[in-house]
Amino acid sequence: MATRQKIGRRNFLKSAIIGASGTIAGASTIASPGKISDSENPEIITRKLGNTGIELPVVSMGVMRADNPNLVRAALKAGIKLFDTAHGYQGGNNEVMLGEVFKEYPRDSFVIGTKIGPDYYDRTTGTYGPGLTKESIIEKFETSLERLQMDYVDILYLHGGRSEKQILNEIVTDAFTEIKKQGKARHLGVSTHSNEPDVIQTIIDSDIYEIVLTAINFKQDHINQIKEKIALAAEKGIGIIGMKTMAGAFIDREKTMPINCKAALKWVLQDPNVHTTIPGITNIEQLTENMSVMENLNLTEEEKNHLEEARLSAGLYCDGCMECIAKCKKKLPVNDIMRAFMYTYGYNQFDKAYALLDEIGIPENPCGDCSDCPVICRKGFNVHDKIADVTRLRAVPRDFIS
Repeated sequence: MATRQKIGRRNFLKSAIIGASGTIAGASTIASPGKISDSENPEIITRKLGNTGIELPVVSMGVMRADNPNLVRAALKAGIKLFDTAHGYQGGNNEVMLGEVFKEYPRDSFVIGTKIGPDYYDRTTGTYGPGLTKESIIEKFETSLERLQMDYVDILYLHGGRSEKQILNEIVTDAFTEIKKQGKARHLGVSTHSNEPDVIQTIIDSDIYEIVLTAINFKQDHINQIKEKIALAAEKGIGIIGMKTMAGAFIDREKTMPINCKAALKWVLQDPNVHTTIPGITNIEQLTENMSVMENLNLTEEEKNHLEEARLSAGLYCDGCMECIAKCKKKLPVNDIMRAFMYTYGYNQFDKAYALLDEIGIPENPCGDCSDCPVICRKGFNVHDKIADVTRLRAVPRDFIS
């Protein structure tokens, strides 16, 4: 169910969070989160996050690409309550930055979600290797808590869930359950951007996870299946958070055809089973635009037409169907490489793309010795060329990537 609270509208949000000097206001000039001005009668749409007892604005903040503490403070003032990070974002610096900001605010004035990706995970088989231990997972989480300077997080996710074997791995569930039992994580969840319907069904059937952070956008070929599972999960009281709502941000590699991100976000939020979303925010303009969505969630005819045209194009967004892995002669994690391509050309996240390619151990141009590529992508991607293109990053020294 959606409710409304006071919040600044687009026409005065920017002036309220930008100081006279033209820079983002510091903590000393920011009042309590959730209220900017009494000069108008603004409203914000909120929804309850399943059975967690948490009520959130429908727009939250994905912090992955943000490195400006004052932007986080501005988001707090604008009314955003949930901030999403992960153990590995910016090499851990993302959590460190948030910890420095949040120590200035009462702990009950914000909600923090972070993610842990246990070691020894094989992306092609969807299973963990023998080196995984409960202690190593807890140790990684404790590092996140130290960075955040907190006694607990509101949400702890298993990062990048894609199979039942992975999500219900006994070592993983034992570690997560122990963390929650100790009061260091209030709620447990799973994030997923591939095989989403099966992942959501696994969460529905489990008695461990309370929240799913799922990719959901207008370009997904299997969006109807995702929505069906989301509806079932919401009915059971599972909290639903949407990510990848912008579907790659651009239609083309050259960035000449941007996706209307405001329309894409509204499209997702028209489903009442999506309780909040975490679009990535890296500047005031994005913050202002995302918050303005709550002025009216209805799509205009122009926005509908734009999304339909964008939906029919190949674009940059990979559905993560993983059908390509079986077709690839080398059994490369093609879907992950396509995600790195999107990070590079859609979001300018060279560091994120580099880290992903490094994590999966992909060398430069791994397809160079293949005379022909048997992978036929249902999205129409030229997989061979995209892999050759994005893996050029592997030839760049890590210190040059920012």
